[in-house]
Amino acid sequence: MTAERVLIAADKFKGSLTAVQVAERVTAGLRRIAPGVTVESVPVADGGDGTVAAAVAAGFERREVRVTGPLGDEVTAAYALRDGTAVVEMAEASGLQLLPEGVFAPLTSTTYGSGELLAAALDAGARSIVFGVGGSATTDGGAGMLAALGARFLDADGKPVGPGGGPLADLATADLSGLDPRLADVEIVLASDVDNPLTGPKGAPAVYGPQKGATADDVATLDAALAHFARVLAEAIGPKALEYAESPGAGAAGGIGYGALVGLGASFRAGIEVMLDVLGFAPALARATLVITGEGSLDEQTLHGKAPAGVAAAARAAGIEVVAVCGRLALPPEALGRAGIRRAYALTDVEPDVARCIAEAGPILETVAERIARDFLV
Repeated sequence: MTAERVLIAADKFKGSLTAVQVAERVTAGLRRIAPGVTVESVPVADGGDGTVAAAVAAGFERREVRVTGPLGDEVTAAYALRDGTAVVEMAEASGLQLLPEGVFAPLTSTTYGSGELLAAALDAGARSIVFGVGGSATTDGGAGMLAALGARFLDADGKPVGPGGGPLADLATADLSGLDPRLADVEIVLASDVDNPLTGPKGAPAVYGPQKGATADDVATLDAALAHFARVLAEAIGPKALEYAESPGAGAAGGIGYGALVGLGASFRAGIEVMLDVLGFAPALARATLVITGEGSLDEQTLHGKAPAGVAAAARAAGIEVVAVCGRLALPPEALGRAGIRRAYALTDVEPDVARCIAEAGPILETVAERIARDFLV
């Protein structure tokens, strides 16, 4: 097969390469074997960490602002802006990567800074906001975010409840009437790769709490507190608050999805679909004869809304062949085929030592790209 135009649309290799670096390394490897090939890159993300970086690579302006981090200290967070559209990534303000090594605060970490980041986008004149959620350090149902935007959550003594999901057990009254009025005039899309409800066996505390340091007791505490949060909100705004708790995406990023649905009027869409629209993927795809996608680990999770699956689905619909690069491959060929991926190339095929794969991901990925060029371009 001769492929004159290659589109590289890969996510980051977490812990080793950004999506932009993946594209650069793959391009270098391809050109070593097929010097004349035309290569275009659209680094992608699915709403989780790396979403703002992907938007900036696509031509959005990076804006930085000081906000409240998940532990209450000040951090620098970025969002992206272009032509009235803002891309806001909750992980920038409230993400796990902001916690010191080995430090977790499952009951008290807050999304307050995510609310401040949304307010900054409003201040900058955003008329539509893509709110990418994932990679959170928090399980507070978005209460902190809503508080930063003007909501009030009070205990029985009329005092604000403390930060985090745990203190929501003490919530007596909720008042959303003070929310920033600009929110009513802005379209907000909740972009996530998960469709979990807020609580229950598939809810935010049970499924994702342990990743944030929650013990079994913490999970039970958080699940009960978030269920209580939804009930108190139902008293304030009506039964839709309970309906939203069951909605797909409510459990995203420690329940911040719920806060966005119930308080911000957000609509939920699969993160990769939203980001492909925002990043201008469709016109780039129309120019391509081969697509290379990928992420750090191609596994069962990839098939459930992660970036490579979204890229492959779009390319298959357009009749364009797709191959994937990854650090580690944990999917059989038939599963790849069902996802629309013709073949996957893993760094561990070149270097079986995983630690070396992570440390030397760039040069190894170039070698992998050379193999793709030999198989598909010459």
